[in-house]
Formats: sequence, structure tokens, C-alpha cells
Amino acid sequence: MFRGAARMFSVVTTTSVCRGILSSIRHYCKKTPTKLRISKALSGAELGANVRVQGWVRSVRAQKTNLFLHVNDGSSLQSLQIVTSSKQTDPLLTFGSAVEVTGTLKKSPHQKQAVELEADQIHVVGTCNPPDFPFKIKERHSLEYIRQFPHLRCRTNAFSSLLRIRSEATTAIHSYFKENDFVQIHTPVITSNDCEGAGELFQIEPSSPEKEENENFFSVPAFLTVSGQLHLEVMSGAFSRVYTFGPTFRAENSQSRRHLAEFYMVEAEVSFTQSIEDLTKVMEDMFRFATEHVLAHCAEDVDLFHKHVTPGHRDKVDSMLKKSFPVITYSEAIDILNRSSQKFVFPTHWGCDLQTEHEKYLVKHCGNIPVFVTDYPYDLKPFYARDNRDQPEHTAAAVDLLVPGVGELCGGSLREERLDLLRARLEEAGLEDTYSWYLDLRRFGSVPHGGFGLGFERYLQCVLGVDNIKDVTPFPRFSRSCHL
Repeated sequence: MFRGAARMFSVVTTTSVCRGILSSIRHYCKKTPTKLRISKALSGAELGANVRVQGWVRSVRAQKTNLFLHVNDGSSLQSLQIVTSSKQTDPLLTFGSAVEVTGTLKKSPHQKQAVELEADQIHVVGTCNPPDFPFKIKERHSLEYIRQFPHLRCRTNAFSSLLRIRSEATTAIHSYFKENDFVQIHTPVITSNDCEGAGELFQIEPSSPEKEENENFFSVPAFLTVSGQLHLEVMSGAFSRVYTFGPTFRAENSQSRRHLAEFYMVEAEVSFTQSIEDLTKVMEDMFRFATEHVLAHCAEDVDLFHKHVTPGHRDKVDSMLKKSFPVITYSEAIDILNRSSQKFVFPTHWGCDLQTEHEKYLVKHCGNIPVFVTDYPYDLKPFYARDNRDQPEHTAAAVDLLVPGVGELCGGSLREERLDLLRARLEEAGLEDTYSWYLDLRRFGSVPHGGFGLGFERYLQCVLGVDNIKDVTPFPRFSRSCHL
């Protein structure tokens, strides 16, 4: 009997201890605030919970009994309203300061916001002196103005929206290629070849003073890449669909609104194709997929641009998505330009390179939607472009995608897979030794293939209607400018 009683006492004691522990855990959990991103708090998923948010103050408004703050952490265009007693007013709590706030997330009684945070404690993590801060509370600054402050402009609504859109567009492009069975290739930033042949290269040299004269770190001259195309062509000898997405560089001494010294390129290569239509289909499908994804997943951020930065541009984007992209030949494009009553700065004749003014006119002529231009003069294209030998005019199987507001967005071609023709072209240019490895690709299991490159910043310009390419990249690099 005593043994049974002892066992019963043990069970009761253990049960009581467990209940005590559970009670302590519940008490602890209730007291410990849940850390939330602002976007999650705004969703209302944690209503009634004790939460903690961190971010930067976008506005401060003091009333007789209450103090109202709007705090943003970059996860959403919208800020979270913080309500606290005016007794908690802290002189360090200013526009631009960094804060950590704990309190209860509640349904807001006001129509302007669905939820608000009733603060128990506000801790100023980093102070900000408003008179010295270049951005003013409740003032809508132009893209040109905030461009002067590359280290601070991410604090503005417009540029934080741009960066979220840029991030989502990147995700969309990777998703498109993944869904269409492309293999991503990390092509090198340092290369020994000049894919474009224009000579606009940044050469890489060690900064060490011990460098001997005529000595190359890589044994050969090395440069920052102008394109990952040739490396993708290597991979297209083993994979039928490959792509890369990364930084490329051009030493262009340009201050234009559509050129940068460093920009991002989306490049793809498709094997077993002898059709330009195969390339234009990928270009058009990717453009539509990425744009529809961005419009769906960044609706508020895109609306900010289309309403306040580039009013009316949304209608143009919708028009681009509703219609198939027309296709015209280079010869047809020259005829259109020659028949135009518009006076161009650069003359138009068969064999001329199309300039931005020509490209924008062609887009307008075709209904202000993207247009493909194919079959350019052979002499205008690099050595790798396929020779259209069956056409009366000497053209290459090349294509450009021209879009509203920008001009050229994509450039591509079928690649010359015929060894004899490729060797003759390289010999003519004096490049046979330099590109002997490229000839090997045609000697060992070569197949007809083609590819293209898309300027990512120009894509963002097109979709958002932004006039200057410097306003769609975090840290623009161009001649006589390399801040940060």
C-alpha cells in the first residue's frame, strides 16, 4: 500500500511540475514580442499579438494626447502607423531616425490604414538630424534630385519601390527560364575575348607596383566582360538551352540617358535551331512573363511610378501586353524611315546602322508596341552572326527588339555554325589565332544554334517609363562618375 501511494504521489507531483512549466512557458511567450516585418504586420495576420518592429521613421505627428509615427523597413511601400502617448515624446525621435518599437497590433479605427501598432516602448536605435538630411518629410523629390545622393536615395519611396521592382523582375526572369528548361550558367566577369568586337573594353591589371613591364597577371591581356555569349556558346555544345544573368561592362565615353559603363544583361542560347522565330519567341515570351509577374507582385510600387513619376505610362504597358510584337526586316525599316516626313539627324540608307532616333520612330510607326527588326546588313554584325547566303542582299540572320521610350532592348542572331564560312570571316578580320578555340566548337559536334542578350536596366526603363537609365540601377557607373 505504501509503495502504491508513493507511485501515486510521484505522478501527482510530476503532473503539477509539468503544469507549472507550461504555465511559465505560456507566460514567457506572452511577454516575449514576436518580431515582424512591416509587410507582415500590415497584412493583419498577427492582430492582437505583442509584436516588435524595426525600421526608419517616415513621419512624426504629435497631438495633445497621442504621438503618431509612420515606420517603414523596406519590405513594403506602405508604412505602419505607430500610436503612443505624447508623454513618450523623445527629441531624438525625428524623421529619418531608426527605431525599434514593441507593442500590440490592433485594428485601426481610421480608414487610411487597416492596422496600427499601439506602442508600449519606442527605442531610438539611430538618430537623424532633419535639417541636414537631404530629403524632406512629405515632399516628393524628383528622380534627378535624389540621384545626387546614391548613398541615401534608397530611403525615398520612389527608389525603394524601384529596388523592390528590380528584385521581383530578377526573380521573374529566373522563373521564366527555369519553367522553360534552361540551365543557368555563371559566365566569368574576367575574360580574354571581346565578344562585340567594338574595342570598348576595360582592361584588368594588378595594382601592385612590383608589376614588371609587359607582364600580364593571366599571361594574356584580360578584360571585364562585355557579354557572356561566347561562354554560353561553349555550354550550348552540351546543353540545348542555357542562360546567364549578370553584370557586363562597356568602356563607352557616354553621358546618354540609355548607356552605362556597368549594367546587367540577360543572355540566352538555344541549340538545334535554324530559325530566328525560335529566338523572337523566347524574347517576347520572357518580356510578357516578367512584366505580368511584376505587375501582379509589385502592384503598389509600379502604381507609384505610373501615377507620380511617369503619369499615364500604365496604358502603354497594357497595350504592349495585349498585342503580338510585329516583325519587319531591316530593308522594310529603311523604306519606312525614307518615306517618313520626319527629319533625322543621322541619314537613312541601306547599310547604315540604325540610331536611337530611327529605332524610336519605327516603334511609333508600328503602334507604340515592341517591334522586331530582322536581317541586318552582314557587315554591321559581328563575326559570329550567320550569313544569309540565300538572300539577294548580303544580310545576317540577326534580330533586334525595339521597345517604346528606349529603342533597342534585345539584340541576337543565329550563330554561324558552318566551319568554312566562320573561318573565312575570322581570317578576314585577322582573328583566326585568337579564336581558334571558337573554331573547335564547330569542329566537334557543332549544331545550328542562336541566342540573344537583353539589357536589364533598359527593360526596367521600358516597363516603368523612366527616362534616364541611371535611375533604375542602385549605383550607376558611367564616364567620370564612380561614386561609392
